[in-house]
Amino acid sequence: MRFVDEAVITVEAGNGGNGVASFRREKFVPFGGPDGGDGGRGGSVYVQADENTSTLVDFRYTRKFRAERAKNGRGANCAGRGGENTVLLVPVGTTIVDTESGDIIGDLIASGQSVLVAAGGDGGLGNTHFKSSTNRSPRKCTHGIKGEYREIRLELKVLADVGLLGMPNAGKSTFIRAVSAAKPKVADYPFTTMVPNLGVVDADSHRSFVMADIPGLIEGASDGAGLGIRFLKHLARTRILLHIVDVQPIDGSDPAYNAKAIAAELEKFSPTLAQLPVVLVLNKVDQLADDTRDEWCQHILDELKWEGPVFKTSGLTFEGTKDVVYYLMDQIEQQHELEAEDPEYAAKVKAFRDQLEAETREQTLAAKEAYRLMRRQQRLEGILGDDDEDEDEDSDGDDGDMEVFYVR
Repeated sequence: MRFVDEAVITVEAGNGGNGVASFRREKFVPFGGPDGGDGGRGGSVYVQADENTSTLVDFRYTRKFRAERAKNGRGANCAGRGGENTVLLVPVGTTIVDTESGDIIGDLIASGQSVLVAAGGDGGLGNTHFKSSTNRSPRKCTHGIKGEYREIRLELKVLADVGLLGMPNAGKSTFIRAVSAAKPKVADYPFTTMVPNLGVVDADSHRSFVMADIPGLIEGASDGAGLGIRFLKHLARTRILLHIVDVQPIDGSDPAYNAKAIAAELEKFSPTLAQLPVVLVLNKVDQLADDTRDEWCQHILDELKWEGPVFKTSGLTFEGTKDVVYYLMDQIEQQHELEAEDPEYAAKVKAFRDQLEAETREQTLAAKEAYRLMRRQQRLEGILGDDDEDEDEDSDGDDGDMEVFYVR
């Protein structure tokens, strides 16, 4: 299935039905008076979160959605039928933004939650409403009100408690396979993971959390290198970042330098996101000799001047993975308890989340605009051909035909 995490669509609610001017006509009742009915209310457009939907791909091909217009009123005080509502199903974690004002219309974080994005127009009034003591046979009626029209942007951010961060081929996908039921693609070349993957991690019975694996970052990602920073926004709703460091990279690079590069790219993208708690995982320790393992790992920590929590793991052999899971589970539960018991702490967390959401949205839009400007400049310089131009305009920064695996 093609993974799409952003789409711009237009929604138009149905117009209200017109009221009618009608008079009662019945045998032996020569002056029956007005009996014009009101028009029905136009259908509205709702966006609803659906747990069985995992991508916004449908909105890349159909971009206009319209609710049904209501029926007109009729004589004998018959009101017109209201228009049918249109309900758009989106993945859980979708934010709806008004493109014109930039305001957030709604944030769908639970399955079944819905938000009104375009209200249907009210029906017109029949001539019955205009009857008075001085006007016993009014011929006045009103037309239905036009339904709302909006252009909205749908932004999908995966809902996860823990986000995996690291260089390509650091072992993030192997790690999530080791601790959850998720089965993302794993191979020995960079950028094997092209889309976010979710996995439910079970610590004990009735104790679990959701982990998100995103494509790897490289140095210069904030300037568009590799897959850029477009997937970093999926970490905006996590509570803890799990920084996976390959202790012996296949390209012979320095693990400490790689870890510093990732931290720098994260800081460039969002200083607020960089403030999330970070747990360091020295991965692939099974590739080190037993007699030098501890010394090499300590060397990496000394180079990083790391003072936070650290674990030594191997996603391939499952070594140390359970310790990481238990630690993360305890930290997440502690955060939940603090938010439930301390309203002041909960308010601070909410303010931090709101700031993080706004910051990542702004940076993502800025990165997309910078990418478009770069592609436009390349076309002007003749670097890109006509085929590339057409593909670029059509894709709008899309990921192509890639598969996404959501195991929840």
